[in-house]
Amino acid sequence: MKNISMVEWKRRFTSLHSWELPKQTGAVAPAHVWTNRDMDPTPVEDQTWNTWTILAYWATDTINLATWQTASAILAVGLSWREAIPIMVVGNFCVAVPLVLNGAAGAKLHVPFSVFATSSFGYYMRYFCIVSRAILAMFWLGIQGANGAQCITIMLRAWAPSYNDIQNQLPASAGITTQGMISYFLFWIIQLPLLLIHPTKLRPLFWAKLTAAPIAAIATMIWSIKRAGGSGDIFALRATVTGPQYAWLWLTCMSSVTGTWSTLSVNIPDFTRYARSANGQYIQLPAMPIIFTLCGVLGIVTTSASKVFSGEYIWNPLDIIAMWLDYGAGGRCAAFFAAFAWYIAQVGTNITANSISAANDLTVLFPRWINIKRGCMIAAVIAGWVLVPWKILSSAQSFLAFMGGYAVFLAPMAGIMVADYWLVNKRHIDIPSLYDPDGRYRYIAGCNWRAAVAFIVPVVPLLPGLSLSISGPEAVHINEGVTNLYTINWLFGFTSSIVLYTLLSHVWPAKETLLEHTIWSTAIETHGIEEDVGSEKATGSGLSDKSKTMPEEKAL
Repeated sequence: MKNISMVEWKRRFTSLHSWELPKQTGAVAPAHVWTNRDMDPTPVEDQTWNTWTILAYWATDTINLATWQTASAILAVGLSWREAIPIMVVGNFCVAVPLVLNGAAGAKLHVPFSVFATSSFGYYMRYFCIVSRAILAMFWLGIQGANGAQCITIMLRAWAPSYNDIQNQLPASAGITTQGMISYFLFWIIQLPLLLIHPTKLRPLFWAKLTAAPIAAIATMIWSIKRAGGSGDIFALRATVTGPQYAWLWLTCMSSVTGTWSTLSVNIPDFTRYARSANGQYIQLPAMPIIFTLCGVLGIVTTSASKVFSGEYIWNPLDIIAMWLDYGAGGRCAAFFAAFAWYIAQVGTNITANSISAANDLTVLFPRWINIKRGCMIAAVIAGWVLVPWKILSSAQSFLAFMGGYAVFLAPMAGIMVADYWLVNKRHIDIPSLYDPDGRYRYIAGCNWRAAVAFIVPVVPLLPGLSLSISGPEAVHINEGVTNLYTINWLFGFTSSIVLYTLLSHVWPAKETLLEHTIWSTAIETHGIEEDVGSEKATGSGLSDKSKTMPEEKAL
């Protein structure tokens, strides 16, 4: 019996076929195309996100250590809080626009970004966008984890003060100490089961973070103000630059803030696909700038007060919380719970901005073997260990500059998707063809040349500026005009790609993709969408006998 069990175990876990996911029955894809449940349009029973869920999602995403420290970069270049606050508002509003426009497609069609991109880029060209987004998500998943490990260090020091006495056994070339590695491993292993939560089950985590993180942030600010006897001198500071330099610095910082969320402006359908109503996701437009700015203001006030009692501006709230460890048992208890709240904040951001995004991309790349849960596990391992994020943070500053400048490539992607959905196709998409390599969105060999041109043209003039940001002025010499253009790289790439793609699509239209109504598949009925009666035929070629059109009000 034992031998039989061992054979059975080997058969189940060593056979490649045993890891194969069930092929979706009644899916919108052709019979020869493999899809799974997480890749197909979201069934009605999983459309559980209402307006409040989306609001909590953004609170979860934006309340983190990076947002808290946003103003530090703005003040460091010679601007003041008077510029930092409007920069945060305007910068986030600019990126909230494509978030809402691309999010609307996810909320209506209920498909992930990696499927939705088919209509604008073509069935095969979309893989360029998918792979780029997946790699970027996994890098940031690891880097955010390495940053968040400091939360674990403070928690362990609060619980066992002797933890700080651990001797380092690792060489300097490792880029991390023994204590840091222990903290990082604990961060990663505790985070792992949370990464496996399916997007439809995330609401409890959203509300936990929405409760814990603001309390910790406000408590840190109040303690700092009380300790300093006021809010400090940061509010008396004025910008140290004037004239054209002031204007370009303002735009540079705004573009940097906008670029922070450039990834989600592309793949926001990964989340809005779970929306209960097509209109609920519009809350993102006011909510995101407001929440981000409030968190940034808390950072400014706390940092200003920290200068009074520490002699320097402390932008990392964890450095302030670490001071509480010197205030006896009560201070250690407060430090433990505050660090735990920031841990939840960091993990929440990792899940919503990085892990699920990478998992959705991997699901479409390998639908036969990977669903969202497996994708999250694979992304966690690659991001956490294969990419050695602690070493990137300690030594690869040029690589981090490249990652920060990746908005150069993401902005045109977002613009092309917006233009295709709203201006060219007028929100009418053939959903079955999104899954069909020989369908309506094949274009030329699976590539839409209009999207290629609209992507390349805005990117090329920005590459010298990107090179400058990576290598520094000593290594790269470019004229001032090119440098100034790079300061507004996200806005330039987003708007110019919209104009180019729309113009090319009107002069040389892909007529087979132009529809009068959204095309839904009869197979979608198995997901709970009511049957259409007496709907009009869609125009264009390639409509399968098994497909039909459905009035939008019924579909929503």
